[in-house]
Formats: sequence, C-alpha cells, structure tokens
Amino acid sequence: MKMDWKPGTMIYPLPAVLITCGSTPEEYNMLTVSWVGTTCTNPAMCYISVRPERHSYPIIKESGEFVINLTTADMAHATDWCGVRSGKDYDKAMETGLTYGPSHKVKAPIIMESPLSIECKVKQIIPLGSHDMFLAEVVNVQADDRYLNPETGEWNLAAADPLVYTHGKYFHLGDFIGKFGWSVKKEKK
Repeated sequence: MKMDWKPGTMIYPLPAVLITCGSTPEEYNMLTVSWVGTTCTNPAMCYISVRPERHSYPIIKESGEFVINLTTADMAHATDWCGVRSGKDYDKAMETGLTYGPSHKVKAPIIMESPLSIECKVKQIIPLGSHDMFLAEVVNVQADDRYLNPETGEWNLAAADPLVYTHGKYFHLGDFIGKFGWSVKKEKK
C-alpha cells in the first residue's frame, strides 16, 4: 500500500557536487550542492540551486560563472565539510586539502581532484523560494583522463566512483545494469 506524504524533494539519488566560484584567488570558494541537473542538450545547459544567504551566492551572481565539479567517494569527507562550513569563515581548499586549478573558459577555478569539471556561464537567475536557480550554459568540460577508455574515449563512471546524496546521506552508485536502449535491442542469432 502507498502512503501520502507532504510535498517534498524526494527525487533520488542526486549527485553531490562541489561548485567553485570566484574571479580571483582571493575570492575563490567552493560549496556543496545537490540541487543540480541537466536542462538541455543543445545548447548544453544545466542548473544549480543556491540559497541567497550562502556566501557563494553573490559571488556567482556578480561573476555570472561557476564550475560544477563532480565528486568521488574519496572526496566524501571534503564534500560534506564544504556543505556545513562557510567560505566567509574558512579557506575551504586549505581546510580540505583540495586543489584549485585553472578553468579554460571561465574565471572560476576547477577542483583538480574532481574527475569531471563542468565550466558554466549563467544565462538566467530564477527565484524559486528558499533557493534561486542559476540556469547556465556549459562552455567547457574538463575530464580526468584516468577515467577515460583509451580506445573509445568513453567516460568510465564506475571507475570514478561518484558520490551521490539522498535524504541527508551520501552513497556510492550501484552496479551497471545496461546501456541506453538495451531493453529494446534485438538479439543476434
């Protein structure tokens, strides 16, 4: 039997990502976000939702740029730490041991330990309530070649061991089940 619950954010799991922002090293900051996703393929667009009272909010709003850095199970402690500490009080890179690196199309830095960094330019800010959504165009993606298949260039998600978040808890992803379209693929005889 199904039970009714009050309306809430019950979509699961979500990626636990570190957003980097800032135009200069003195301004650089990282914050943990799970309200993140894809909105369009062509042009490539995504979003993050951030509370206006967060330290990074005015930095992203003013610069119009940010980087979505995917995280791994090895980055879980740093990811959680960056979600509960403010960049106005701490140098998060120094505190977590994560390393800022150069982006190629935006001023905000990437996180070198991240397997995939998605450089974004804000196209629109949409006030939603507790959070504002930054709708952004993806202008570049930097992938760590340790997670690329050398023959095909295909991304190896399992090797990256991505960190996901659901209802206040972090998890690894499970086992591979099938490739898009496998359910209707004709069997070879």
